[in-house]
Amino acid sequence: MSRDPRVDAYIAKAQPFAQAILGHVRERVHAAVPGVAETLKWSAPAYTLDGKILLITAAFKAHAAVNFWRGQEIRGQASGDGMGQFGKLQSVADLPADEEFDALIRKAAELAQNAPTPRKTKHAPKPAPDMHPDFAAALDRAPKASAALDAFPPSAQRDYLEWIADAKQDVTREKRIASAIEWLGEGKRRNWKYENC
Repeated sequence: MSRDPRVDAYIAKAQPFAQAILGHVRERVHAAVPGVAETLKWSAPAYTLDGKILLITAAFKAHAAVNFWRGQEIRGQASGDGMGQFGKLQSVADLPADEEFDALIRKAAELAQNAPTPRKTKHAPKPAPDMHPDFAAALDRAPKASAALDAFPPSAQRDYLEWIADAKQDVTREKRIASAIEWLGEGKRRNWKYENC
């Protein structure tokens, strides 16, 4: 049973109620999956098997959290409050019974070792924002700027279109359009000032 002194230190700094929760989770993980390794991930105790995360624990001022890395596959939806699969834990009694908890931990280990990593769902790209008519007219008068905008990837085009559309006053919009035409004429993206910093 390998123990990481950083996890000891993390637990020791936690509130007394959280110390009990984190200590209990730690014991259950080691009991359910011999050979599990401890480490810190994102400055919180994490338990891994062959380098793959099984679960992460965290202590806060008024609650603790246990988050299975592949929690949706293990237990379905998270608690809904952003605190892992069990919600905001305030005592060991808020955790499932040891037998059920151990089964969840073993399932996490099985997924980590045998199941392929789930793919993230790809979302359809955002539709391009509408071009403000004043910007369209200015681009018609500046073919070089128009060609530069058309040559940019959708994200760079969106930067210009949203910047101009977000102007709340006509005067501001006119200034932004003038700047955009100048920068596009030079082949610059909207945030060109920050590109080579």
